[in-house]
Amino acid sequence: MIDASSPRATPAGARRAVALAWRSAPGWLLCHALLTLAGAATPVAAAWLTKLLLDALAARADVALPLLGLAAAGLAAAATPQLLSYSRAELNRAARLRATEELYTAVNGFTGLSRFEDPRLLDRLRLAEQAALTAPNQVVESGLDAARNLLTFCGFLASLAALSPVMAAILTASAVPALLAELALSRRRARMLWRISPAERRELFYGGLLSTAEAAKEIRLFGVGEFLRGRMLAERRATDAAKRAVDRHTLLVQGGLAVLGGAVAMGGLFWAASGGRLTVGDVVLFVAAVAGSQGAMGGLVGELAQTHEALLMMDHFVAVASAGPDLPEPARPRPLPPLRDGIELRDVWFRYADDQPWVLRGVSLRIGCGRSVALVGLNGAGKSTLVKLLCRLYDPVRGTILWDGVDIREVPVQELRRRISPVFQDYMCYDLTAAENITISDLHAAPGVVEAAARRAGVHDVLAGLPHGYDTLLSRTFYSEADHEVPETGVLLSGGQWQRVALARALLRGERDLMILDEPSSGLDPRAEHEIHTMLREHRAGRTSLLISHRLGTVRGSDLIVVLEDGRVSEEGGHEELMAAGRGYARLFDLQSEGYRTGTATPGWS
Repeated sequence: MIDASSPRATPAGARRAVALAWRSAPGWLLCHALLTLAGAATPVAAAWLTKLLLDALAARADVALPLLGLAAAGLAAAATPQLLSYSRAELNRAARLRATEELYTAVNGFTGLSRFEDPRLLDRLRLAEQAALTAPNQVVESGLDAARNLLTFCGFLASLAALSPVMAAILTASAVPALLAELALSRRRARMLWRISPAERRELFYGGLLSTAEAAKEIRLFGVGEFLRGRMLAERRATDAAKRAVDRHTLLVQGGLAVLGGAVAMGGLFWAASGGRLTVGDVVLFVAAVAGSQGAMGGLVGELAQTHEALLMMDHFVAVASAGPDLPEPARPRPLPPLRDGIELRDVWFRYADDQPWVLRGVSLRIGCGRSVALVGLNGAGKSTLVKLLCRLYDPVRGTILWDGVDIREVPVQELRRRISPVFQDYMCYDLTAAENITISDLHAAPGVVEAAARRAGVHDVLAGLPHGYDTLLSRTFYSEADHEVPETGVLLSGGQWQRVALARALLRGERDLMILDEPSSGLDPRAEHEIHTMLREHRAGRTSLLISHRLGTVRGSDLIVVLEDGRVSEEGGHEELMAAGRGYARLFDLQSEGYRTGTATPGWS
C-alpha cells in the first residue's frame, strides 16, 4: 500500500537520496564533497591571513608569507565556484537519470490497474516525478552546503571566541530561533504543496483539454472553451492563493530573523569600535568573523531548511519507488501450461472498492479450449470487468479463475499475459509510427509478420499508402526524423482505421492461447464490420476466444453465448438454444433485428 498521509522528512528518505547519488556517480559525488569542504576553509583562511598581513604592516615586519597565502586563497576562492558548478551539473545529470529510472521501474512494477485509478496515488506520482528531478540532488547538495556552512561558521566562531567569548555565545544563541523558524517554514511549504496537488492536476487536465486535438472538435462545436478556461484559471488562482499565503508568512518570519541578525551584528560592531583593546588586524578579523559567521549561519539554516523540504519531497519518491507490486506475487510460482482443457471462473465476486457496489456477483463460467465464447449484456453488466480479471489487471475479491486447473494468481502475471491476445474497446492510439503502433504488442515481430497482420485487419493498403509507408508517424504532436520538422507529413487516421490498427496489434500476437475481442468493430461501417467479423470467425475457428459485442448478429456463430445481467450469468447456450428459450437474449435479438429492418432505434447491449 502507498501511504496517503502528508509527507514526512525521514532518515529513510535521506539514505535513499544519498545512496541514489552514490550509485549514479560516486566519483563526482566525492569530488563535489571535497570541493565543498575546500570552499568552507577558504574564507576563514583569508580572514586570518588578512589579520596577519595588517598586523605585519603595522609592525613593519615581513609580509611575504601573508601575501602569498592571500594570493593562494584568492585563486582557490576564484576557482572553487567554477569547479563546484561543473561537478554539481555532472552529479545532477547522473542522479536525475538514475532517479527517473528507479521511479519508472517501480511504476512498471504496478502490474494491475488499481493504483492508476487512485487519485491519491496520481498526486503522489506527480510529486514523485518532480522529486526525481530535484530532491536527490537537493538533499545531497544542501547537505554538503550545510556542512560547508557549518565548518565556516565554526571557523569564524572560534576566531570570534578568541576575541570575545560573550559575542560568540550571543551569535550562537541567535542561530537557534532562525533554525527552528526555517524548519517550520519548510514543513509549511511541503504541506501546502501536498494540499494543492489535486488542484494543480485539475489545472493540467483543463489545460490539456484546451490544447489537444482530441478535444478540440467538441470544445469548439459546443463553444465551451471559455468555460474550461475559467475552470483552469480558477484552479490556478486557488493554488496561487495558497502559495501566496505561505510566501507572506515566509516574508514576515525571515524579515524578523533579518532584524535579529542585524541587531546582533550592530551590537558587535559597536563593541569592537569602542573596546580600545584590539589591534587593527583584530578589528578587521572581528568584523570579518561577525559578518562571516552570520553569513555562514544564515546559509546553514537555509540549507538545513532546504534539506528538510527536499526530504519532504523525497518522501513522495520513496513512497512510490518502494511501493512494490500492487498485485500479490506468488510465493512459489507455478508454471502455466499450454491451454489444453479450458479457463474456468468459479463463483467470482468483484468490486472496485469496499465502499462501492458489486460489479460481479458470483459469476461461474467455462471457456473451453478451442471454443469461441461470446459475452453479451446491458451496459454495466460487468463484461469489461470480467475481461480485466481474465487479464489479471485485478484479482477477484472472492472466487477463483483457473487456467487448466491452475489458479492464475499462482502464475507470474507476465507469463499469463504473454498467453493472451487482446483488443480492448478503449484501445490506444500511440503517437508513434504505423509500424510501431502494431508491433507494440510484440516488439520482436518481423516486418513481414507486421504486414501480414495489417492485411488481415484490412488496413495494409492504408498504411502502405502513407507518405513514408509503415514508417509514417501517426501523429501531429511530434516530428519524426524523416519529417524534418514538416508538420504536414504527420498523418491522423480515422476512427475506423485506428480500430483496424488495434485489431492488427492483436492479430500480430499470433497463436496465443486466448484471444479477447472487446467490441472489435464498434467504430466500423456496416460493410467493414461484416468484413472484420467474417475474418474473425475464420480466425477464431478452433481457437479459444472471448468476443464481447453489443451487436447480437455478430455473436450468433459463437460456440457459446453467455448473457450477463446485473453481474450474474443469466443465460448461456448456443444462439438457437437461447432463441428457443425466449428470454432476455431472444427478446433483445428480435428488437435489434427489427430495428435493422425498419430503421427504428432499438437498445443494444454494450
